[in-house]
Amino acid sequence: MKQSDTPSNTSRRQFLTKSASSAFGFTFIPAYLTSARAQNNPKKPPSQRINLGCIGVGGRGVSVVGGHCNKGNATPIALCDVDFKRGGPTVKKYPDVKQFNDFREMFDQMGEDIDAVTVATPDHTHFTAAIQAMSLGKHVYVEKPLTHTFEEAEILMRAEKKFKVVTQMGNQGHTSGGSEQFKRMVAGGVVDDIVKIEAWKSPGLWFMEAGKRIKGFPKAEPIPESLKTWDLWCGPQEVKDFSSLFHTFNWRGFHLYGGGMFGDWGCHIIDFLHNYLKLGYPTEINPAALADHNQISFPLSSHINLKFPARGDKLPAVDLMWKAGGDYASTVDQKYLDPKSKKAPNLGGAGTLAHRKQGDYLVHRNSHGGRSKIISATKRDDLKDAMNSQGPKFDHMESFVQACMGNGKTDSPFSVAAPLTQVLTLGVVAEFLNVKLKFDPKTKKFIGNDEANALLSGPAPRKDWAGHYKLA
Repeated sequence: MKQSDTPSNTSRRQFLTKSASSAFGFTFIPAYLTSARAQNNPKKPPSQRINLGCIGVGGRGVSVVGGHCNKGNATPIALCDVDFKRGGPTVKKYPDVKQFNDFREMFDQMGEDIDAVTVATPDHTHFTAAIQAMSLGKHVYVEKPLTHTFEEAEILMRAEKKFKVVTQMGNQGHTSGGSEQFKRMVAGGVVDDIVKIEAWKSPGLWFMEAGKRIKGFPKAEPIPESLKTWDLWCGPQEVKDFSSLFHTFNWRGFHLYGGGMFGDWGCHIIDFLHNYLKLGYPTEINPAALADHNQISFPLSSHINLKFPARGDKLPAVDLMWKAGGDYASTVDQKYLDPKSKKAPNLGGAGTLAHRKQGDYLVHRNSHGGRSKIISATKRDDLKDAMNSQGPKFDHMESFVQACMGNGKTDSPFSVAAPLTQVLTLGVVAEFLNVKLKFDPKTKKFIGNDEANALLSGPAPRKDWAGHYKLA
């Protein structure tokens, strides 16, 4: 077989043809609005059920697929993974659903029947799966963080406007009782005049344990039989020798494939503050302390200071300090404690403390969908009404399904999720270079640092994937 006739090249050729038609404004009619699939949807009529193409069905993908389908309003018709051994629970639940290792082939063969796509792969392959789906008119749910680089997030924001599909990032706390409460707190003035934010995460991954850290990249290991194509796992990034420290989960500790603790948990911890306080982009990112710094794996512990400019009335400049690792803990000043007991609250292993310029109380929240609490010796009862709220009608994943069917909107579309992800990638760049950086929010470029600016887009994608970066 000639190189030009290989299945992968055929897949790419067909993909580019389809995406070109989308770029020129052809209308995509969602498959669930046609009658062609009525015979395959015995439980619900075709107008009330979303057909999913699920990319990444093991690990986190098990919950993502299940979360979208457990109400019966969506069903998987295609499963895609490079290692189906990881996707055992999903495969067991949907044994008759067609399986693919390459999502490009999935779209080639079943694209006309897919309405929406879930992406629960490692960070470095989120973008390529999402942009191809969007260019083909598919709604897209992508696990957090949205992308691996600042530029990838920028492209997805453009794609959201261009292809006009429903989008949602998997920071599930954004559709929760905690999120509804925070909106009410904003409306009630509870979080006016925040000038300082402490954010933290306890160690929880291998690279944050001194005894498990390694020097350089891991040594090569035999590729498991279940992992059909290692270069597909690597996606647009450089192909390193296979190691179990990459697959199945530990890739998050390497700059090449993941975003470390800030890129990961930042999506759950600073999400509300970033969005509802309109923080936007920082003007300064300073890696104040990085333990065992190197440019291959993330630090043993990390302190990053980000300075955000003022955004208007009651939104003054904010100084955010992120701490991750063994020295993450924050403390509460005695002046905020009940004068009778002086008992400090348990702040937990992940969360934020927001400080007002008035110094009258603190706003404490943990992560995900956790509700906020007021820490104050005198003010807590005064703010009780503003802290009460009900939860949303749908959870995070079901809200995506409903939005795909025309029922409401998602709470964390790419227009919200991408800027948050970009802030996290700026922190990751600072961790990589271990230098203080100045950033211009208007040009979206670092000031006076060409090396840092090159990292906004990262290394050029491998040849097979270069076309994906030109779609929007």
